[in-house]
Amino acid sequence: MRIFAAAALFDNDGTLLSSLESVVRCWTRWAEEYGVTGEDFARVGLHGRPAAEIVADLLPADRVPEALRRIEQLELQDVTGPDGGGVAPLPGSVELTGALPADRWAVVTSATRALAEARLARAGLAAPLVVAADDVTRGKPDPEPYLLAAAELGVDPAHCVVFEDAPAGLEAGRAAGMTTVALATTHRFDELSADLVVKDLSDLSVQVTAEGLEIVAER
Repeated sequence: MRIFAAAALFDNDGTLLSSLESVVRCWTRWAEEYGVTGEDFARVGLHGRPAAEIVADLLPADRVPEALRRIEQLELQDVTGPDGGGVAPLPGSVELTGALPADRWAVVTSATRALAEARLARAGLAAPLVVAADDVTRGKPDPEPYLLAAAELGVDPAHCVVFEDAPAGLEAGRAAGMTTVALATTHRFDELSADLVVKDLSDLSVQVTAEGLEIVAER
């Protein structure tokens, strides 16, 4: 399969890099501190959503600001520690993004800017543009983050391709009117709805042409 686009927009965690060890470790400690149970987490869902929304779903409003500062503190400490919290690039991410012109791709993440940039640096990924939770009023599955990235790049949303591992992110990409590519890195193939579903970014290659980007599924 071939996808033609003017710009490529990548989710971060679970798409370009793996931060699962760090996320589980930090949220487990946070939950213990705030009396949140595993059943609570199962009810609200974690992956692909901004921390601000998750915390607001779990705690009374008057506890949210301090609790949100605490989870970001834990996650930043983890990723900037000696072992980087176990954060590492996922297969194909360095190669694929390295083949893209700097003005034709961006990272669109539900993490805060500080956390997203720390994880990208630890994974050895240099993103020319990052749209983070700090930049929007409504996070994924709302299309606002992806529409903002398209606007920042000066590209028609209809000419963008979104790479995501989470259903919430794929829903955001579809709502933005973009082509979607799902990566089965954190969910099963049958849990993902997209124009194309692949194992990870190593299944894809990109050619840069005068007309834009040509994304090719190798398998």
